Amino acid sequence: MPQWHLAAAEKPNVIVIYTDDQGFGDASCLNPDAKFQTPNLDRLAAEGIAFTNGHSSDSVCTPSRYGLLTGRYAWRTTLKKGVMIAEGKCLIDDDRMTLASLLRDNGYHTAMVGKWHLGMDFPGSSYRDRDWTQPVKNMPLDKGFDYFYGIPASLNYGVLAWFEGRYAKVPPTKFTAKKPNDRHVDYRIMPPYQDSPEETAKVVGTRGMEVAPDFIDNQCLTRFTDKAIEWMEGKASDAKSGKPFFVYLPYTSPHYPVCPLPEFHGQGDAGGYGEFVIETDHHVGRVLKFLEQSGLDENTLIVYSSDNGPETSWKQRIKKFDHDSSSIYRGGKRDIYEGGHRVPFFVRWPNGIAEPGRRCDALVGQLDVLATLADILGVKLPEDAGEDSQSFASVLTDPAAEHERLPLVNHGFSGRFSVTEGTWKLVLPHKNAKLELYDLAKDPAEASNVISLHPEVADSL
Repeated sequence: MPQWHLAAAEKPNVIVIYTDDQGFGDASCLNPDAKFQTPNLDRLAAEGIAFTNGHSSDSVCTPSRYGLLTGRYAWRTTLKKGVMIAEGKCLIDDDRMTLASLLRDNGYHTAMVGKWHLGMDFPGSSYRDRDWTQPVKNMPLDKGFDYFYGIPASLNYGVLAWFEGRYAKVPPTKFTAKKPNDRHVDYRIMPPYQDSPEETAKVVGTRGMEVAPDFIDNQCLTRFTDKAIEWMEGKASDAKSGKPFFVYLPYTSPHYPVCPLPEFHGQGDAGGYGEFVIETDHHVGRVLKFLEQSGLDENTLIVYSSDNGPETSWKQRIKKFDHDSSSIYRGGKRDIYEGGHRVPFFVRWPNGIAEPGRRCDALVGQLDVLATLADILGVKLPEDAGEDSQSFASVLTDPAAEHERLPLVNHGFSGRFSVTEGTWKLVLPHKNAKLELYDLAKDPAEASNVISLHPEVADSL
């Protein structure tokens, strides 16, 4: 592996942009048949590297976020399947290294703006005894981040408010439930809100979840981008004088509720979902524009990826719009098949990437971001950090580098595992499902189980 030994002034700023439920086929540079264009994502690929064999560590939200931030599989924790709700003990232990603590301890300002979904400790045990004058605990500010603005979890789990630091700017004292969505098959989280969960049940038919009176779902992308840019503006001078910044920017799109702003209505040819991805791409463009205008563009490393494949409405989009959010891959969100965890994965760093515009089909995981950044900074990870993370830094600087990752383990919503090494993928038995083996080089769609033809490969994996 390369030893970078960067001087302080050469350390790159780092931005990790993480989307929610975006499939491999939802970036126009990866899917020639896409029914909408993503020019800013395409720019990340054209000016960086598109890792076309890049994977989230799970096919649902919470465990993938844990893997990205810690370089460790989430199934090594107490979370063996599924996801967390908004409230609960944070899945990341206090002494566990994260991307944020690694970079903070190496001279970086650190911020998280967006969706957390790894557990928070709110004041009070339920809505009945909340005291929102008290701080939220066991949250991003306790995991290496200097600044936090965002929401606790997915919008269907409640406790929805614009949190800044440890406090909700406007406390979540109202209640709501899912409302009809006129642009998609899912739901909306928008006023009017009620004063009690029982009142919401009378109005909407479901007991309400906690929400702030000023919270509206379609403001998430704008607010998160605004706050991230505002925070970076405050750190631009430091970045130019040798103290770089790290921003983790996990968006809520294109996860339900699919709620594009009106100015994006009618764009693309894949309905409201396409509009929402187009809006997401627009905000990525805003970040790129800020970097250019502030003179920080050349030495800012951007990692862009998604926490898992597309929600099940991808099947309807194929029928209605001829747009396949999973592209050529099988399945989507929750699945152990490629469509569940092979996702867009772009890295752009003008100062650091040789021959930009490349595609790399070597196996990489979001788990590997931690080791890669440590490698770039010349930092040796301790034994109890990033145990499952493997650096791909050599790929950035050497177009001829042959990156061979140790077997990558993936994990599905119900707890099923797969193991991929090279082009072979073994899907392990689970409940009534039997052992499956696929040669991804010949069969990327995982259509033919060849376990009977290659038992020795299965045994090895």
